[in-house]
Amino acid sequence: MLGFDWWWAMLLLPLPLLARSLLPTADNADVALAVPLLNQHRLTDASSNKSSARFARICFWLFWICLVAAASRPYWLGEPLSRTISGRDLMLAVDISGSMSETDMTINSKTASRIEVLKVVVEKFIQRREGDRLGLILFGTNAYTYVPLTFDLDTLSKLLADTSTGLAGRHTAIGDAIGLAVKTMREQDSEHRVLILVTDGSNTAGFGNPVIAAQAARQQGLTIYTIGVGTDAQTLGRTYGLNNIPTGVALNERVLGKIAEVTGGEYFRATNAQALEKIYLTLDELEPVEYNYQSHRPRSELFTLPLASGILLMVCFTAWSTWQSRSSGAV
Repeated sequence: MLGFDWWWAMLLLPLPLLARSLLPTADNADVALAVPLLNQHRLTDASSNKSSARFARICFWLFWICLVAAASRPYWLGEPLSRTISGRDLMLAVDISGSMSETDMTINSKTASRIEVLKVVVEKFIQRREGDRLGLILFGTNAYTYVPLTFDLDTLSKLLADTSTGLAGRHTAIGDAIGLAVKTMREQDSEHRVLILVTDGSNTAGFGNPVIAAQAARQQGLTIYTIGVGTDAQTLGRTYGLNNIPTGVALNERVLGKIAEVTGGEYFRATNAQALEKIYLTLDELEPVEYNYQSHRPRSELFTLPLASGILLMVCFTAWSTWQSRSSGAV
């Protein structure tokens, strides 16, 4: 679509005609209206060639039109680059406390820590969320927003892969993580907000009570799905001649279930990678929310075209005029 920033500059087009009609005609060249392109070819000169004068007038008007067109700042506005995205606002809250390094789970028949299994499963989950906005909260003793809500799922996956246990402290602040999610997501325009909270323990740090934080989340329309990970025992090395002993890390399933119940979500328990994968497949079935995501309309400035054309015309006319003058002098 063609547009003009200063469209009112077009009102200057009839200015030469207006000036010619308003100013008195004089035979004296000293008081005549000075027009640069016509200065050497005035019609008042009886000896001038009529065809040359007509050509000069045409060149002048073409130059004037180009000048006014450039002054009006024309531009071309392309078609809007927009798309409708069917998706959700999903915030992932991941426990990275010290207990998440327990090696009581397996990946491809190999012993792995809870955080390693979680990264693998969540990575697949993220890649299935094309069109959704996802964010990431990490929590331990403290909770902080690691990745704000974004459509850039590749960056989110890379940042999740770089996390390590103990980065946010050795303890678990579930209530603070929920409170941070509420604060972050209430600023969004979407009507359907979801928090997926993954932990392997109970609330042992922070200032927020998880259930009270869940009640605040419900008031903000935030649905929380909680996932408890880890087995009931820890696998030790063969040095001790034992396979499993109690870990000492208590998973408070009652509180996690209450958090989900209060907000209209659901609590899941994952004791292995397969169970965790099934849980995230279930979460894929959440009802989508539509977003109208529109980028800027591409804009191209066009004022250089008439400006360059006008300058080129003036240069050509000046060269032609000089040649004409020299030819007349030679005769």
